[in-house]
Amino acid sequence: MKRYIILLLLSFQGLLAQVQFEAKVSKTTLGLNERLRVDFVMNVDGDNFVQPNFEGFRVIAGPSQQVSQSWINGRSSFEKIYSYFLLPNQKGTLVIKQAAIEYNGQIYKTSPIKINVTAAIQQPNDPNDPNGTQISADDNIYLVADISKTNPFVNEPITVVYKLYFSYNIGITNWRELNKPKYNDFWSQNIDIKQLVAEEGMFKGQKYRYVVLRKTVLYPQKSGKLSIEPLSLDIDVQLPSNRRDMFGRVIVTDGNKRVSAGMKTIAVKALPETGKPDDFSGAVGNFDFKVIPTKTNLKNGESLDLVVSVTGRGNMKLFTLPKPVVPNALEMYDAVHDERVTTGLSGMAGKISDSYTIIPQYKGKYPIKPMQFSYFDLGSGTYKTLTSSEIMINVLDGPEAEDSTAVATAGGAKNKIAKVEQFKFIKLKSTLLPMHEEDFLGSNLFYGLLLFPFLMLPLIVLFRKKKEAFDSDITGNRVRMNNRLAKKYLSEAKKQINNKEPFYVALEKAMHNFLKAKLHIETSEMSKDNIQELLLSRKANPEAVNDFIALTENCEFARYAPASSTSIQQDFDKAVLIISELEKQIV
Repeated sequence: MKRYIILLLLSFQGLLAQVQFEAKVSKTTLGLNERLRVDFVMNVDGDNFVQPNFEGFRVIAGPSQQVSQSWINGRSSFEKIYSYFLLPNQKGTLVIKQAAIEYNGQIYKTSPIKINVTAAIQQPNDPNDPNGTQISADDNIYLVADISKTNPFVNEPITVVYKLYFSYNIGITNWRELNKPKYNDFWSQNIDIKQLVAEEGMFKGQKYRYVVLRKTVLYPQKSGKLSIEPLSLDIDVQLPSNRRDMFGRVIVTDGNKRVSAGMKTIAVKALPETGKPDDFSGAVGNFDFKVIPTKTNLKNGESLDLVVSVTGRGNMKLFTLPKPVVPNALEMYDAVHDERVTTGLSGMAGKISDSYTIIPQYKGKYPIKPMQFSYFDLGSGTYKTLTSSEIMINVLDGPEAEDSTAVATAGGAKNKIAKVEQFKFIKLKSTLLPMHEEDFLGSNLFYGLLLFPFLMLPLIVLFRKKKEAFDSDITGNRVRMNNRLAKKYLSEAKKQINNKEPFYVALEKAMHNFLKAKLHIETSEMSKDNIQELLLSRKANPEAVNDFIALTENCEFARYAPASSTSIQQDFDKAVLIISELEKQIV
C-alpha cells in the first residue's frame, strides 16, 4: 500500500513541476574586445527552439547543445542547454532579446538581458580563462597611433598616423572597424591612402611588418588637455599550428583578434596674450598678405575687382580675411570667397582670397585705406602684422560730387554725396484691384466635406464584413502564417549565407514551414516516409520530392561538416528551385 502511495505522490509531483526556460550570461559588463557566453537553459525537452537575432553582436560559435538527465533519491531532473559565444560590435547598452521554445503546445520565452559594453580592455594572458577572452594572436598584432606632437599651440597642425604591426609568422585576411576615432575640439582632415602597402619596421625592439591604415591632420581649436578616442579593429588572422599535413607543411588555423590604438591625450598650449594685435583673427602659421585692384583708372559705369588674398602655410580655412574700408562714393558688393588649399601631413597650404566688386558713383579720386593682417608665427613664437599700401582709385568721368575736389583721407571726413535721382525710371503710382474671394460656406468643397462621412459608411461596413470572414478562416490563416514563416526563414538563410550553422538552421526551418503550409501537417508528422507519401499523393514530381528530402537531410549533416561558401550558395539556390517547383506541382 505504501508503494502505491509513493508512486501516486511522484505522479502528482511530475504534474505540478513547472517549466523553466531562462537565459544566462557569463557577464553583464564586458569590453569591446571580450567574448560573451550565453546559455539558454530549460528543464524540459522543448521543441522548435528559436534563437534571438543577437542585434549588436557577432556570433563566433554556436549553437552547441547539451542534454543531461539524472535520477537521485527517487527524483528525476532534466536539463537542455543551447550555448553561444558572441563578440560585441559596438559600445553602449545592448540587449539580448527573447528566445522561445514550444512544449506541450505552449510557447515559453526567456527574459531580455541588458549587456553593458565598454571600451576595449587589456586582455589577460591566462589560457585557462573561463570567459574565453584569450586569443593566441595577442603578442603578434598591435595597433599604434603615432602622433607628431603632443603639446602644440592652438591651431598648430599635428598628424595622427594609425599603423597596424603584425609579426612575420601570422597572416591577416580581413579587418573591420569597430570604433572610428573621434576628434572632439579638433578640426580634422583625413589624408587619402590609395593603396595599402605592407612595409618593414622596428617595433618594441623587434622587426615587424606594418600597414598604414589611416592618416589624419588635426588642428586643435582650444587649449587644455584634449582627448582622441581610439580606433578599434576586429581582425581575422591565420595562425600556424604545431601540426603538419601529410606533405610536411604547417597547418594554418583561423583566428580572431580585436585591437585598439588606445586613448590619446594632447596638451594644447594657448596662444600668448603678450603682443597679441587687436585685429588678430586666429591665423597661425607663416603667411604673405596682398591687396591688389584689377585697375585704378576707370570711367563712369565701369567696375573694378579688389582682391584681398593670403598665401602660405597654416590654418588657412580657420580664420577670416580683413575687410576693406572704401569711401561712400564707391559702391562695394559682398565678397566672393575662393580657396585653393591642399592638405598634407604637414598641414594646410595654398591661397585664400576675397574678391570685392567696386563700382564708382562719381568722378574724382578716392583712396582705399591700408589694410592689416596679423598672424602668430610658429617659427619665432611671436605675432607678426603685415600692412598693404594705400590704393588710389581715379574715376575719369561721370557726375560731379557736391564737392568734387574733396577726397576722403584716413583722418578726415568722407565725401559729401549730391542727391541724385537714381530711381527716377521706377513708376511711383499704381492701380490696385480688389481680389474676388469666394465664401467657403456654400461652396462645392463645403458640401463635399459635409457628405463625405455618409459616403464612407457603406465602405466601412463592407470592410468590417471582409475582416470578420478573414479572421474566421482559421485554416487559411494558418496556411498563410506558415507561408510567411517559410519566406521569413528563407530570407534569414540568405542573410546568414556567410555563417554556416545559422544558414542551415534557417534553411531547414524554411523547408519545414513550407511543408506545414502546403500539406497542413504538424511537426510531429514530419517523418521522411510520411512527407514522401503526402507529396506524391498531391501530384508532386517524384524527382522533386527526392531532391527535397535529400536537401533536408543535407541541412542536418552540413551543420556539423566542413562546407565552403560555394557549396552553401549551391544549397541555397537548390532550395529556392525545389520550393518553386513544388509550389507549382502540388494540387
